[in-house]
Amino acid sequence: MRLMTSDEYPVYEDAIRDAYGHVVVPPRTGRPGRPRKPRTVIPPALTYATVHKEKENNRVVRVSTRAVFGTAVAVARAVAASAVGRVVNTSFVERHNGTDRNRCSRKARKSYGFSKDWDVHHAATAFSYFSYNFCWPVRTLRVKGEDGRWQKRTPAMAAGLTDHVWSLYQWLTYPTVQRK
Repeated sequence: MRLMTSDEYPVYEDAIRDAYGHVVVPPRTGRPGRPRKPRTVIPPALTYATVHKEKENNRVVRVSTRAVFGTAVAVARAVAASAVGRVVNTSFVERHNGTDRNRCSRKARKSYGFSKDWDVHHAATAFSYFSYNFCWPVRTLRVKGEDGRWQKRTPAMAAGLTDHVWSLYQWLTYPTVQRK
């Protein structure tokens, strides 16, 4: 992934570090005292930028960006190489969050389905994510076939993870491995 962008929600930085970083254990120095703690190092090619919106009277008056991982030059290079945008923005994460709230009522505010049990919330989130990615054809991902007709594609098909749109029955009955 060349570039990740989001708003300034602080947990994103830690989540990206946990997902893409690797742990480096400093060598023992042989000197007295406690050894240095392992640290997580981000690969140098990873670029992550945030968007900061300044508001006055509930209106956005300025928008600025900040490179969190990588350099400003690397972020600019990744944006220039992007096929979908020319500026650092939050449109993808905001669209994803809106779709997620729409598909999973447990994430909607002020609703009867709001989650109070973490385990059920986690299960509903997993169901929402996987059914969306494998079972839900997205209009903007469709491609023209050799016969000139549009062929439906899911996000999993676009990512090369599957070759067909799964039915919910097929997805729910597919054997999986449970991890604790």
